[in-house]
Amino acid sequence: MSNYQVAVYYFPNYHADRRNEEWHGKGWTEWELVKAAKPRFDGHQQPKVPLWGYEDESKPEAMQRKIDAAADHGVSAFIFDWYWYEDGPFLQNALEKGFLGAPNNRRLKFALMWANHDWVDIHPAQRSGNPNILARGVVSPEAFERATDHMIHTYFCHPSYWRVNGGLYVSIYHLRSLVEGFGTPEAVGEAIADFRERVRSAGYGELHMNAVVWGHEILPGEGTLDNVNSLLDTMGFDSVTSYTWIHHFPLQSFPATSYQEVREMAVKGFEEFTRCYELPYYPHVSMGWDPSPRTIQTDVYDNLGYPFTPVLVGNTPSEFEKALVAARDFLDRGLTRPNILTINAWNEWTEGSYLEPDTMYGMAYLEAIKRVFGSAQVST
Repeated sequence: MSNYQVAVYYFPNYHADRRNEEWHGKGWTEWELVKAAKPRFDGHQQPKVPLWGYEDESKPEAMQRKIDAAADHGVSAFIFDWYWYEDGPFLQNALEKGFLGAPNNRRLKFALMWANHDWVDIHPAQRSGNPNILARGVVSPEAFERATDHMIHTYFCHPSYWRVNGGLYVSIYHLRSLVEGFGTPEAVGEAIADFRERVRSAGYGELHMNAVVWGHEILPGEGTLDNVNSLLDTMGFDSVTSYTWIHHFPLQSFPATSYQEVREMAVKGFEEFTRCYELPYYPHVSMGWDPSPRTIQTDVYDNLGYPFTPVLVGNTPSEFEKALVAARDFLDRGLTRPNILTINAWNEWTEGSYLEPDTMYGMAYLEAIKRVFGSAQVST
């Protein structure tokens, strides 16, 4: 058994959802963009083709295969990108029907990262920019309470919910949206304290509140915050991590930037972020980056900002494995505890970052995790 906990982000836009059907039509999922992707420059590897086909992740039998593959290859937990807007949930059924309905879901832990960013009309995006906002990531205190009550009563009772240092792990993607919804960091701190008390009152013990941090905007309207350490302290967070390398290291060469080049910066960032954040920082590895499937494929692909960005190239399984080895070596130095690594991502197919097997490399990315971290061990 491994002493490491490898937590992989899971992006749940590969099943039908009522909002997507209103915006895109009956039965639409983001598989449509994966299927339509084309090479946008010489040597560009598109489309990506999933080895398991374009499956419906809300079906327990499809999720059962994902859970087995993850657990067999050293993954400890899925961190589901979790969406809740002012009027309620979005894309919840990969977790609520797929994962929670899978007969083997005790093989893998799961947790939530509240992806509280604006949902914008980029599926696909046109090069003129300024996409419409379809759902606002900012929510009111009342919606925050409804959302966290749903977490408590729907997820926290499950024996596979992931705990870190004994606390139920809940991550927040977008600190600025959180503050905007409450007005002040102090008000956020009061709401999180109340959230913790409601969890205790329900009999589920403690929370572990994690914040995603970055220094570079990707999605339209994301932005950053100053004085992060002070804000995190005021709001009552317990740890920080990253969602993707691109949040920290802008890609300099268009249309393609070397994975090795960004990996070298990211590895240096493990210690840098551990030093600059006062809370424990859990290091992060990204498998790749290529959001070109989210663009209109007949538009000229210029460097116009997300999703018209440079892509990472050379992110072969062997190069990805080097990043994993560097992360393991960093964890072995004991600068952060527990030994947690986050990875982007299980299935960000339309951003070019996925561990699920494709027809080019098969299970090779998962096999790299198993070689470096061994069989998964999950904490309770």
